[in-house]
Amino acid sequence: MDAKQVVDLLYWRDVKTTGVVFGAALLLLLSLTMCSIVSVCSYIGLALLSVTICFRIYKGILQAIQKSDEGHPFKQYLDQEVALSEEMVHKYSDVALSKLNKTIGELRRVFLVEDLVDSIKFAVLMWILTYVGAFFNGLTLIILGLIAAFTCPIVYEKHQAQIDHYVALVNNQVKDVVGKIQAKVPGMKRKAE
Repeated sequence: MDAKQVVDLLYWRDVKTTGVVFGAALLLLLSLTMCSIVSVCSYIGLALLSVTICFRIYKGILQAIQKSDEGHPFKQYLDQEVALSEEMVHKYSDVALSKLNKTIGELRRVFLVEDLVDSIKFAVLMWILTYVGAFFNGLTLIILGLIAAFTCPIVYEKHQAQIDHYVALVNNQVKDVVGKIQAKVPGMKRKAE
């Protein structure tokens, strides 16, 4: 799936496809809040297996009644290659490795206080996340993230002018406050970049 397909999915360009993806993902996450991941995977597997077995038996009965020789109903899918290529695995593992190394380097920089302002920002973020963690568990945050991913882009697209105006106002206020704090606290002035 390329970036354009993801954007089309999140912007609801094809309502049926987006609805199916969003509904299935939300149903899966809500199922995980009620049952363990092992149970959810087992139920999904049983449901799929029930459908395919019933379809296979149905087609077999139809072939027997009509005395036709169509063969296995899933033959075209059984003949397809489903293995991952080495190139694809190397490509994605290289991307993951570079992102992991970048993250480790950034965490080292923040935890070893290379830049005091960035370390303080990170500390404030961690402090805020302690309160978020007290109210929500990880699965709830993933569910909220999924809902936001499928609603925020379309809301922004429809109300872009108003949202941009208010975001600019907030950014100006934040810059003013950060500038005042940096001017008053020694050692917090950012280096010229």
